[in-house]
Amino acid sequence: MLAIIGGSGLTTLANLDVSRREVVRTPYGEPSGALVFGQIAGQPAVFLPRHGYGHTIPPHMVNYRANLWALHHHQVQGIISVASVGGIRGDLEPGDIVVPHQIIDYTWGRKSTFFDGVSTPVTHVDFTEPYDASLRERIERAAALLGIDIKVGSVYAATQGPRLETAAEINKLERDGADLVGMTGMPEAVLARELGVPYAAINVVANHAAGRGDSLNGIHFESLEQVLQEAMGRVRSIIEKLVGSPDACRPFGMSV
Repeated sequence: MLAIIGGSGLTTLANLDVSRREVVRTPYGEPSGALVFGQIAGQPAVFLPRHGYGHTIPPHMVNYRANLWALHHHQVQGIISVASVGGIRGDLEPGDIVVPHQIIDYTWGRKSTFFDGVSTPVTHVDFTEPYDASLRERIERAAALLGIDIKVGSVYAATQGPRLETAAEINKLERDGADLVGMTGMPEAVLARELGVPYAAINVVANHAAGRGDSLNGIHFESLEQVLQEAMGRVRSIIEKLVGSPDACRPFGMSV
C-alpha cells in the first residue's frame, strides 16, 4: 500500500476512492489528521494531509514523528510526499513539477529522530541518498507514460518557516547548492529512513523564490492558488498512473 502525504495545494486526494477513515494514536502524539484509506486505480492507498484538513498546522508545528509512525504502523510500502516549493534555479518556473534527489536541512528545534529516549541506544542511519531511488524512478516513469514533463534531479532546501525567506537568504541557499526551497522536507524524509520506509517527493513550484523572477520585489500570493491547483491535477494523474501500473505489485523499495 502506497501512502501519500499532501502539503499545501493538496489537502485532499480527489482520485482516492475512500473506504474508511481512521484516527491513529501514536507514542508521539496525534498525527496531522485521520488517515484516509481507499483505492487509487483499484490499488490500496492511504492519504494524510500534512497541515491538517483545514490547513491549520504550520510547518514548524507539524508532528512529523506521529505522521510517519502512523503510516509505518499500517505497514505502508512507500511514501510519496507532495509539497509546494519556491524555485531558486533559473530554469524552474511556477507550475513546474520537480522530483528532488538531495536535501539540505536548515530547520531547527524539530523532533527529528525516533532514537532520542533516555534508554535508547545512539543510532545513526545512512542518509547519503535521502530519497529512495526506485520510488523516484517509478514517479519519473509514470510521468513519462502520461507525457507530463517533470524536472528530475534537484536539491531541496528545508527552511524553518512559517515565514518566507529574504532575498539574501535565497542567495545564500543558491550558493549552498539549493535549487528549491520548502519548509516540510525535513525531518519527514529522515524519519521515513529511520523506519525503513521508501520515501520520495514530488514538488510543485508555486512561485519564484524571493528576489527571483516575478518575485524580485515580493511574493505575489494572489497568483499561487491557480498555479497550485492546475499543477496538482497533474500530480494526481502521476500518482494514479504509478499506483495503477503493472509494477505496483512490486515492493516500492525495489527497482523497476
